[in-house]
Amino acid sequence: MSGVPTKRKRLQDMSPNVQRVSKATNPMLLPPPSSRSQSFQGYPHGSPKAKLRRTASLTLGDSQSLDRFIPSRHNSTTGKLESTTEAPHPNASPRTHIQVQTSKIYQRHVAEACGLDMNSRVLLYQPLPPERRKPHSLFNFEQSLASRAPASAIKPAAAYRRAKKIPTAPERVLDAPGLIDDFYLNLLAWSSTNLLAIGLEDSVYVWNASTGSVGMLCESANKSMVTSLRWSDDGSYISVGKDDGSIEIWDVDTSAKLRTLQFGHATRIAAQSWSKHVLTSGSRVGTISHSDVRVASHLSAEHKVHRAEVCGIEYRPDGQQWASGGNDNLVAIWDARNSTSPAFQKTNHKAAVKALSWCPYQSSLLATGGGSSDKAIHFWNTTSGARVNTIETDSQISSLNWGYADGIGMEIVATHGFPTNNISLFQYPTLQKTGEIVRAHDSRLLAGCLSPDQLTLATVAGDENLKFWSLFDLAKRRAGARDEDKENKEEPIENYMAFR
Repeated sequence: MSGVPTKRKRLQDMSPNVQRVSKATNPMLLPPPSSRSQSFQGYPHGSPKAKLRRTASLTLGDSQSLDRFIPSRHNSTTGKLESTTEAPHPNASPRTHIQVQTSKIYQRHVAEACGLDMNSRVLLYQPLPPERRKPHSLFNFEQSLASRAPASAIKPAAAYRRAKKIPTAPERVLDAPGLIDDFYLNLLAWSSTNLLAIGLEDSVYVWNASTGSVGMLCESANKSMVTSLRWSDDGSYISVGKDDGSIEIWDVDTSAKLRTLQFGHATRIAAQSWSKHVLTSGSRVGTISHSDVRVASHLSAEHKVHRAEVCGIEYRPDGQQWASGGNDNLVAIWDARNSTSPAFQKTNHKAAVKALSWCPYQSSLLATGGGSSDKAIHFWNTTSGARVNTIETDSQISSLNWGYADGIGMEIVATHGFPTNNISLFQYPTLQKTGEIVRAHDSRLLAGCLSPDQLTLATVAGDENLKFWSLFDLAKRRAGARDEDKENKEEPIENYMAFR
């Protein structure tokens, strides 16, 4: 019996942590074959070493292996309960914005019904930190904090009501034969006295929006083409820029030409803007000229900042600042009190900048729109020169105008050229698209301007049509003319006229 191994020895051989007996071990110490086969009968592979192995969790250097008894932290629900709905693109359709907002509200309601808070941890092993005390101030500090808080999205109900109010057909259509299909020209202008002027080839026609009458104001003697139009602030005079580099000033009441402004260049005037008695104009060679129309020697200052044609000039309503945009993709912001050089020069656009619009509700907010290679609207703080917001519209921008809608607030309307020919409305500052008129014209939109009451948008396109769209309603609400709105809805939508 001395040659038969003991039970302890047999257990030592079965343990993987005990060093194996070397091959030189005395064979007399090994169990006989019969006893070894009996002791390994329970193992299908013939050896206990195939079953008794170290667990993967004890192996060093294997970060992917996990212990089978300790739950993984990555598989637990200790993360935050967040909304899975992604924010839509600002240029997405109003229906898409409404659907996303509805989904977020539904998720929040489900979380509240389950006793959970959105953006809070499901499993939290530490107590919440104490809440910060609200500052005690005599100067309504909470209201100031609310004004600095980021803008929240529009409620789906308000967005849905706004989308239903967007017209699908124009309120009025006028025929404009002979309109020059040139993106860089500004051939449409609406005065403060409710007179709409349009340039058709070498002539200027005026439509009285109050009476509906149409008449020709002037016709060029030398058959030079009209390239830009702009009304004075009081609506008594209109300046007509021509492709020979001159500007004619006309009195609308008497239909008489008062004077002709000549400049050193002989290139077309594509952009103009008035500030009291000063007329600022831009030429095709990039020169910006200031003319004092009260004196014989009208030229008071000139600037050569743009390297290509100036196609947009706009004064701020208070006249303290003005902006210019050109075909060199440059936006220049000027201080009217010191116009020797621009206060800021912005090169963020990748195409010509024709669309310029100052916000009437925030004096230091300027919106600029780029051409077909840019398709973006940038918003600028003209006090600091910082860009505060951007909208990618995926379409050429020919004009920008600000308005105010009931239930929505401040909006900006953009007219588009290639490739959509649409009219888009965006709420500011949420940048959410609140309305869209698809294929507003059969050709690209060249210009757009608002009526004096800030309610109706007039658009003109290469299809030689001038269309009117009723987009905003704030002024009617302020006047309390709800009954008048109902009467206007009962009238026929389209009235067709012609300038010729």
